[in-house]
Amino acid sequence: MDPLTAPAPSLDVRGLAYAYPDGHQALFGVDLTVERGERVAVLGPNGAGKTTLVLHLNGILGGGVGTVSVAGLPVCREHLAQIRRQVGIVFQDPDDQLFMPTVREDVAFGPAASGLRGTDLEKRVAAALERVGMAAYADRPPHHLSYGQRRRVAVATVLAMEPEILVLDEPSSNLDPASRRELADILRSLDVTVLMVTHDLPYALELCPRSVVLSEGVIAADGPTRELLVDEELMRGHRLELPFGFDPRFVPVAQRSSPQKRI
Repeated sequence: MDPLTAPAPSLDVRGLAYAYPDGHQALFGVDLTVERGERVAVLGPNGAGKTTLVLHLNGILGGGVGTVSVAGLPVCREHLAQIRRQVGIVFQDPDDQLFMPTVREDVAFGPAASGLRGTDLEKRVAAALERVGMAAYADRPPHHLSYGQRRRVAVATVLAMEPEILVLDEPSSNLDPASRRELADILRSLDVTVLMVTHDLPYALELCPRSVVLSEGVIAADGPTRELLVDEELMRGHRLELPFGFDPRFVPVAQRSSPQKRI
């Protein structure tokens, strides 16, 4: 493909540095490019800067140094409304995301706020619920659903906006094994770019061909997930631990890997 006509990557972060008002420096010049359709895990210990990075992707945080672009569009005040449609964040706790009387109304809330009405809105909601296997629950109150079902509805609220990037914060947390598998099947089926922030290293291996390790505000490693997880020095140096007895060398992994890069 001609590089002059190639589509812009889903995400392009260049030199991103950010300090909070209290002076705490959370990011120290992060560079990260995620191509369209990639599924990338963001790994790292608590306090590494993962949440700070995510909050820059749709303009919740700003005012630092560096640039963030989504599908070629700079994240700035001028483009904020469009960026927030392009970058959908699924929070760790679905109850932070679901607040309407019914599942249907929760999923319709974002598109309706963006001006979608009538049959087009109904089709958008139905398609999003179908993609997460929750179409039969459209008229149920969210608080009557299981935790795993609420997590899937939270994903549907974001998919209804037809985002460029789906950002998931600890998607496997508090899920039973069946719900964990169901969500994994859904995420594999999606045709959007996925950025998954997680401490669940086996889940990252299962779903994301590529991972980046964020540590002390910088990207310490970027490469195929399995190669990073078997690097004992890297894991130990950045407080990452696999479950006891789990050996990533013998686990089937997601496809579409990219070359490893150690920083």
